[in-house]
Amino acid sequence: MPARLRALMTVLCAAVLGTLLPAQAAHAESRAVQGGRLDWGIKSSFQSYVTGPIANGSFSLTGGAATAGASQFRFHSATGTYDGSSGAFNSSFSGGVHFVGHKKDDGTNQLDLTISRPTVRISGNSGTLHVDIVSKARDTGRVTTSSQVPFASLSLGGIDMRGGGNAVQLNNLPATLTAEGAKSFAGYYEAGTALDPVSLSADVKAASAAKPSATPSPTKSKPKSEQTQGTSGAIKDGAVDWGVRRTFREYVTGNIAKGEWELSGGAQDGGALYRFPEGSGTYDEKKQTLDASFTGAVRFTGEHGLDLRLSAVKVAVADGKGTLYADVTGPELEEKKVPLVTFEAKDFKPEDGLVALTEAPAKLTAEGAKAFGGMYKAGTAMDPVSLAVALTDSAQLPALPDLGSAQSATPEASPKADAAQESAEPKTEATSSSSDVPVLPIGLSVGSLLAVGAAFMVVRGRRTRPASDADTGEYS
Repeated sequence: MPARLRALMTVLCAAVLGTLLPAQAAHAESRAVQGGRLDWGIKSSFQSYVTGPIANGSFSLTGGAATAGASQFRFHSATGTYDGSSGAFNSSFSGGVHFVGHKKDDGTNQLDLTISRPTVRISGNSGTLHVDIVSKARDTGRVTTSSQVPFASLSLGGIDMRGGGNAVQLNNLPATLTAEGAKSFAGYYEAGTALDPVSLSADVKAASAAKPSATPSPTKSKPKSEQTQGTSGAIKDGAVDWGVRRTFREYVTGNIAKGEWELSGGAQDGGALYRFPEGSGTYDEKKQTLDASFTGAVRFTGEHGLDLRLSAVKVAVADGKGTLYADVTGPELEEKKVPLVTFEAKDFKPEDGLVALTEAPAKLTAEGAKAFGGMYKAGTAMDPVSLAVALTDSAQLPALPDLGSAQSATPEASPKADAAQESAEPKTEATSSSSDVPVLPIGLSVGSLLAVGAAFMVVRGRRTRPASDADTGEYS
């Protein structure tokens, strides 16, 4: 081929590549993940061990995490990126779980472990679950804090992550403890141990919405007089977040009551809590008092005559204490403005036009005990109360945990046919054999899970509430 012709072809190829590559790069650009949930029990047998007669411990939820199903924890507010052309997925979820057990004479716990902020990273055919961990060594008691530890390997089972939809859903992905995870898990399990499967759903923004605007419009500021107006008088907006009581929700939707709960009147689902919005009323900064009403209702129904509706929620704060009221409707009770719980509200002062309390511990009143049909005694700890009222138009209420619009399937609990698996405990000595730990806590082989459990789809659906979201008869 003549040199002149070769040179011409080189120029033409460069020109073609120059026009194709930018388009290809634009097509491969990651899109933002915003909103969604992750359901994971960490390890069901570990939960049973912690709360059982040996460790005699408990777990608590942090950062808005919730329970889902018989032994699942629900983490919320997915944020990250998804590339439909390559299938690369990277998303973090909010919330955590704090386990304690083996309480010593000095009041401290030998077992003290917090797992939070799970992040799923998928590239090609492999996936990894990263978490933040705070753990106490069993022998020395030394506390170690680790950020985004590659905790578990996720088996995709040939799932093709590529697609162009506006939601990602992954169900029942088998998870295996990594070497780094075993170390950060305070040595309770060895690397290679099967953990509970992972399910998630995450909303993906459209490509145009994910790209920042070239010329963003400036935020319209409020008039100065509005921003600095007095902090006493009628409030502009408000919301109260309250989950009633975690174990009550689990009892309602468990295998005893076999019921459900339903929100109405504008109440919102926050996973571990219900938000009653559109606050109205008055606040006095000098006296630090509040008298506010909120909209929305929640109704619990189930077998054995369970039917309890809470509506017309009100909150009053005075002298450093708060009371949450609600209209209560039940089979044998119909009363208005029942004082259900009380909570501490010290230093109830505004900041940037917002007065807020976050997760204030709450106790059931005598009237509240009556409303629950004597299921709980007066003074019982209920779910904490979070409260926020805006005193100016520019003040922003705290964001509600974002569960996304597509529902991820919660893994079902296995039949309790294998008592050895259900009661399996973590290693208590360095010489313990890994045979003390079940291969899979849900009683299925990896092959079975891959065949019938794992599924991927790009879908967007209407948010719904499963009829059964727990499998427990716990009252306390």
